[in-house]
Amino acid sequence: MNMKEHLGRLLSYDDWANREVLATLDKTGGQPLRSVSLMAHIFSAQRLWLERLQSKKQTLPVWPDFSLSQCEAQAADLPRLWKNYLAQDADLARTVVYKNSKGESWTSRPEDVLLHVVMHSAYHRGQIATDVRAAGFPPAYTDFIHAVRQGFVKEA
Repeated sequence: MNMKEHLGRLLSYDDWANREVLATLDKTGGQPLRSVSLMAHIFSAQRLWLERLQSKKQTLPVWPDFSLSQCEAQAADLPRLWKNYLAQDADLARTVVYKNSKGESWTSRPEDVLLHVVMHSAYHRGQIATDVRAAGFPPAYTDFIHAVRQGFVKEA
């Protein structure tokens, strides 16, 4: 499996895990509110990183005020955008220059950015699981190995 296939597989897992969390938040009636805010941040950050990789202008704030349905709309749109990006970008090891949200210039390799996107989402999904459990609801089970075992993430 090459790097592009591997990252595509990780993004597929990320999509599945995000949808699992959204389904849980739907069952809780969008509670706790902090969890919806964290999901909004996950999707906004994913779009932000994709825009940086494509040298496009940032279209969303880092912490948008999305409703659960707006998060669901992002969840429906972003996987297609990432898949298109991977299909079109041949060199994931090149260097990309961008500015962060503080206006500082940085360089990164797309393969590192994509790994960051997946890990960033997992970090915040862990926070959401803690919040959901504290609110008295069962959190989504989003472990990578579970997704693989259940066939939600396929071998490339």
